[in-house]
Formats: sequence, structure tokens, C-alpha cells
Amino acid sequence: MDDLSVSVRRATSSDAAAVANLASQLAQSFPFSRTRFDASYANLVNTDQARLLLAVDGDAVLGYLIGMDHLTFYANGPVAVVEEILVQPEFRGRGIGRILMSAFERWAVSRNCRLVTLATRRAAPFYVALGYEESAVYLRKVLREPAAQ
Repeated sequence: MDDLSVSVRRATSSDAAAVANLASQLAQSFPFSRTRFDASYANLVNTDQARLLLAVDGDAVLGYLIGMDHLTFYANGPVAVVEEILVQPEFRGRGIGRILMSAFERWAVSRNCRLVTLATRRAAPFYVALGYEESAVYLRKVLREPAAQ
């Protein structure tokens, strides 16, 4: 990994600005909103049902992963879902995404999850190289926000 010394840790409230900078690069379906980010961020760092992991080199945040677990019938127990993963463009191809995924998988195992799932549009070869296999088609429906009261 060149001259990098990458480690993965759970995000804290003091990481919000660095993660917001990265998250603003990922948002494609919806415009990035710092106000909404802040509300979501506070909840993500304080819940046990989700993990917001950071790949760091010293104080520099190189990437993040958001994942969570939930109960299912089809898997006979909990499953983990990777919702977002992003590595800064200049650090891609150096194994940082692999390190984040591996850390999340360890968390999922510690939560007795039966499998990890994720949706991707552009990075399927990356996940196949990590042992993931195509399983389903991802469908979505954007919901309207309720009118202001």
C-alpha cells in the first residue's frame, strides 16, 4: 500500500466534517445536504445496529463504509448490508476498499450475521474478487417527502 499505514476504526462525532466531505462525493441519486447528513451521522455513530467504519492513515480519513444488520426469515437470522462505501479517488486501487470490507465482515460475523449483501452499479468486479456473487436485481422507488406541516 505504498507509504500508507492504513487502519480501520469506528467513526466518532469528531469525524463528521471529514466524512461529510467524502459523502458529498458519493451522493448521485439525491443532492448532498449537510443538514440531513448531520442528522443521519449523529444517529449512525450512536447506534449498535449500524457501523460507520473509517479507513485512516494517521488523522487523514481515506474512506468510509456504512453498513447495518437486521433480522430476516430467508436467511434464518440476521444479515448485514453494506449501504455505502467510498475511498478517496487518489487512494483507490491500493487495497483500502478491501480493508474496509474485511473489517465490516468481521463485525457482521460478531453479530452472528448469515451473509453480507450490497448493491452496486459500477464496482461488481471488485466485489466478485472479494468472494461476492451476483444474487438478485436491485429495485428502488423514490418516495415523496410529506408536505410541511
